Amino acid sequence: MLTNAKIPTLIAEPTHNLPTDAKTRVSQFMKQLQDQISQTLVELDGMGQFHEDSWERPEGGGGRSRVMREGAIFEQGGVNFSEVWGTQLPPSIVAQRPEAEGHGFYATGTSMVLHPRNPYVPTVHLNYRYFEAGPVWWFGGGADLTPYYPFAEDAAHFHKTIKQACDANSPDYYPVFKRWCDEYFYLKHRQETRGVGGLFFDYQDGRGALYRGPHTDSAAAVYSNEVGELAPRTWEQLFAFVQDCGSAFLPSYVPIVERRHKMEYSDRQRNFQLYRRGRYVEFNLVYDRGTIFGLQTNGRTESILMSLPPLVRWEYGYQPEPNSPEAELYETFLKPQDWANYISNQ
Repeated sequence: MLTNAKIPTLIAEPTHNLPTDAKTRVSQFMKQLQDQISQTLVELDGMGQFHEDSWERPEGGGGRSRVMREGAIFEQGGVNFSEVWGTQLPPSIVAQRPEAEGHGFYATGTSMVLHPRNPYVPTVHLNYRYFEAGPVWWFGGGADLTPYYPFAEDAAHFHKTIKQACDANSPDYYPVFKRWCDEYFYLKHRQETRGVGGLFFDYQDGRGALYRGPHTDSAAAVYSNEVGELAPRTWEQLFAFVQDCGSAFLPSYVPIVERRHKMEYSDRQRNFQLYRRGRYVEFNLVYDRGTIFGLQTNGRTESILMSLPPLVRWEYGYQPEPNSPEAELYETFLKPQDWANYISNQ
């Protein structure tokens, strides 16, 4: 079993503030997060169960893939844990962090995508991860919400819950990482965001600017520059931040599901849901960093692509009807908004 596998000790130069048991502690947390989320989702769905596949990677490591199909609430969903290591860094990592080249690597994380059956329940994604390669280490991850029908109170609840987890660690985290999420989950060829965003960060090693993305003039980059470099943060502080973010997921999403999953819908709403799922497929196959990393490191293909929805449709030249809920999604919800400070008029 993977859980009993010995994690290799990488030959690496000393890294700043890196505990000797760093890999073991993060691995244990990622497995606990997978367990907590999957158990709660089974209880929430009431009918669906997760099927687990444990797999091994020939080059080193493996994972636990858990997939639910044909549940009462979740048409399909996956909650995965992976822990891999090797001597050959994938090109996507070398391109971002060239100082890691020539070192063995270790990576672990938990990832999840849920595709609900009811169009009024939003799709949701989560991923938190940790990476080491010689003198280089970092945390990354986030969570984002993809509604099909617009409910401002749902978007606000999701963002406010995530913001609380961020603020408990630094007041500068959420403003930068929320903007980074809007930037990352953006379909350039459609000129629209994937959903209402949430949180996204990468390459966090406790040093330098918070924003480590490629766009120097983006909203995230501009805000990060205004904040400036934070005081150095230790590995322990960043690990605590990731733990808080992971623990915030269920409180951010479960109340939305409970509020929406019994709402009645027609073929119109279902067809629009399937059409919008096509955007999810486009993003994950064209842009998603986790998909690219998994394929480049010879990960388990079924686990990598479990994020794709079970049913989807495309429609040539679709335009929403004016003044419809579908139009409101495009006009307001697929553009970055300050959801954390949303106040209902009702």
